Amino acid sequence: MNRINKVMDYFRPACLFIILTFSGSEICGQLLPSATPEKVGMSSERLNRIGSVMSEYISEGKMPGMVTMVLRHGKVAYYEAFGMMDIESGRKMSTDAIFRIASMSKAITSVAVMMLYEEGYFLLSDPVSKYIPEFKNPKVIIKSSISDSLLLILAKSEITIRELLNHTSGISYGEGLQAKFYSQNGMTVGLTPTDGTIGEMIRKLAKLPLISQPGEEFHYGMSVDVLGYLIEVVSKMPLDEFLRKNIFEPLKMQDTYFSLPQNKFSRLATLYKTGSDGKLTKATGYFPYPKEQKYFSGGAGLVSTAADYSRFAQMLLNKGVLDDQRILSPQTIELMTTNSIGDIHVSDGFRHNGLGDKFGYCFGIRTERGVFDELETLGIYGWDGAFYTRFWVDPKEDLIGIFMSQMDNNWNEKMINKFRVLVYQSIIE
Repeated sequence: MNRINKVMDYFRPACLFIILTFSGSEICGQLLPSATPEKVGMSSERLNRIGSVMSEYISEGKMPGMVTMVLRHGKVAYYEAFGMMDIESGRKMSTDAIFRIASMSKAITSVAVMMLYEEGYFLLSDPVSKYIPEFKNPKVIIKSSISDSLLLILAKSEITIRELLNHTSGISYGEGLQAKFYSQNGMTVGLTPTDGTIGEMIRKLAKLPLISQPGEEFHYGMSVDVLGYLIEVVSKMPLDEFLRKNIFEPLKMQDTYFSLPQNKFSRLATLYKTGSDGKLTKATGYFPYPKEQKYFSGGAGLVSTAADYSRFAQMLLNKGVLDDQRILSPQTIELMTTNSIGDIHVSDGFRHNGLGDKFGYCFGIRTERGVFDELETLGIYGWDGAFYTRFWVDPKEDLIGIFMSQMDNNWNEKMINKFRVLVYQSIIE
């Protein structure tokens, strides 16, 4: 293994990428073609500023390590690892490190939903109760106008599949008036060990009150977990199997799983948080890899690598196809990446963190200039993961950015936003 790491370290600075095999076992997923930055209209000198900024955060003890990746015109122009995969054991971060991608799982699950949509299984305007009967006759929780008591009122309409895709279903992660109902019934964001199956959890969720009328407000939450169970119901396949057969295998995403295999556990980056003393400490209580997962959270449960996710993102940028494997039609990709919430407000928190001012089908979209402007392009779309990961796709610049790290509750640092600025300032033509 040391010999393999030395070889990979040798090729990394020149951005030349190879797939190595050792004793017949796979080392990492298949990489897209590479090119020097200048070949794709970017500056090597300017891209190297990424390393200076990343290294500064690491030396200051604010981050353990990270993998950064930039693709343009279908080629990998920049692909670097910094810092440590595990501080305590002295394991250096490697480009093939595996990360808990949390809510970056949502984009993958949503693509799977749209594959079934294209096959004619349902319409986006269909009520989800047509397929999951427990969602019939949903109720909304409100506070009484004449007292502090809480009231449950019948929703004006059923929750549709479209409203699950764009987070206007009234389902959240248990915010506001919903909070006690979610906690009392064991609802989960999908990041911690969870007993049972996604079907059992979603059928319980269906009986809990909504935070708002369907289609009227944006509330980020468990809607995509509902979609994961919808996939199981409609396809008659477990979610992990459906994703593997229909997305991961066709796209050659060889390191993306709900349950990380034992032989790849050594590549999983350790999850850290900032302790009360201001120093990095291991974050506990999350998925106990390599224990096999039975609860397949379509909203947050996957692990992946920068290389694997780049193949998924390139498929999106290519309007639904990669290496002659057609996943979705161009029209469906356009539908997913267009504002689907109209004038409904997306929280300033999302806007301020660079997640877009509008929302498509599980993608934040940048549609207008405004108070939260940074160096970026209108029309970009993408999303983040809770443990400090991000991807975005820029159709105008024919560009993809991927940032992978493992930090719990680290969003105040804004480093991930600086990464995007550093990518765009390197474009020279």
